[in-house]
Amino acid sequence: MDQTKRYVDLTRTEDELIAAGQHILVAYRMQPKAGYGYLQAAAHFAAESSTGTNVEVCTTDDFTKALDAIVYRADEASGDLRIAFPLELFDRNMLDGRYMLVSFLTLTIGNNQGMGDIEYAKMLDFYVPESVIRNFDGPAMNIAELWRILGRPETDGGYIAGTIIKPKLGLRPEPFAKAAYQFWLGGDFIKNDEPQGNQVFAPIRETLPLVYDAMKRAMDETGEAKLFSMNITADDHYEICARADFALDTFGKDADKLAFLVDGYVGGPGMVTTVRRQYPNHFLHYHRAGHGAVTSPNSKRGYTAFVLAKMSRLQGASGIHVGTMGHGKMEGERDDRVIAYMIEREECQGPIYFQKWYGMKPTTPIVSGGMNALRLPGFFENLGHGNVINTAGGGAYGHLDSPAAGARSLRQAYECWKEGADPLAWAKEHQEFARAFESFPEDADALFPGWREKLGVS
Repeated sequence: MDQTKRYVDLTRTEDELIAAGQHILVAYRMQPKAGYGYLQAAAHFAAESSTGTNVEVCTTDDFTKALDAIVYRADEASGDLRIAFPLELFDRNMLDGRYMLVSFLTLTIGNNQGMGDIEYAKMLDFYVPESVIRNFDGPAMNIAELWRILGRPETDGGYIAGTIIKPKLGLRPEPFAKAAYQFWLGGDFIKNDEPQGNQVFAPIRETLPLVYDAMKRAMDETGEAKLFSMNITADDHYEICARADFALDTFGKDADKLAFLVDGYVGGPGMVTTVRRQYPNHFLHYHRAGHGAVTSPNSKRGYTAFVLAKMSRLQGASGIHVGTMGHGKMEGERDDRVIAYMIEREECQGPIYFQKWYGMKPTTPIVSGGMNALRLPGFFENLGHGNVINTAGGGAYGHLDSPAAGARSLRQAYECWKEGADPLAWAKEHQEFARAFESFPEDADALFPGWREKLGVS
């Protein structure tokens, strides 16, 4: 059935739609299956995403037609498909009238991802008007609060050197706490790796008190505050809260030094929003494990890593992993810095849409995945600043001297970039950074050819 007359209006302009502020705009890369016309498939895509189906139904009236999602741009050559979704389509909370991310996802990548006439469709960007921005939670806390706890300025407080307890699984309570203590002697921030939780060999009730004791000893020894991001991911709301509440009781007067980590992609918006609302005084650490199933450049369906990060700010993530922009071990490119810019700035040009945030707090970029001290100067140079949390697992525990030395090498790498120094010259004056070259020789060979001769290493 040809639905173009109802669900397509190519006379509508993006500027006009944005100025009116009555639609959420979504851009896709869409390809219909062989034998289907592009505009007809686009119309069916918009219908299935809003008020329609594949046949005319007797219950349609003029009011429901006013809620149709409308294709306002369709370019078969490039696959550029853009759809305007009326705000009235989106489900709102009974309790407080706020928008829900689950409703946004249900409409924008719901049934349309499995339609028989669509080869693929991937969301590249979306635009949210001011009235919608003001009706999402947004972050309650971000890196500024962590800088304050660490005794730094709350503006441009700089790099937070962090790690992930390694190995990611297999450490019992005592070795786990010892690993935390060893890093905290040189670094700032530790997070659970995403699979770490309440395994039988390291139950939370035994492990966490030892971790807190390690934190106190490290703070006493260094005279510096320390931070711990605890994984409270669970299927059940009550289990999530039980883990968080136990942590708060355990850390007592130092509970402000706790962040709560959730696996936001696998756990979904309900888990993220639960933690955002139940624990607004704590940093909400959004881990995105599993996101590559839909965000990978190799996937033609779902949405991009950029879209995931943009959604996380709406939900209220204090920080989200943003990849390493081609400098680490995971998929990524230098241009992925727009992901960080979109979540940390008051306004930003995305791949398609220019988005303003109307005072919503920023979300902090969290950088991890194969990073070490040698890779950091290039990362900072590409991003243009160092106001990030970096969780380097192997980059700390793989340092030849100790996890504390690994942590110090990370800090020294940031100072090297901040000072605009040559890394090899910097290494001659900074022992832990120098030893990173010997700790990660393959990276050293690739990034700094001739380093052995210049540093006098045989």
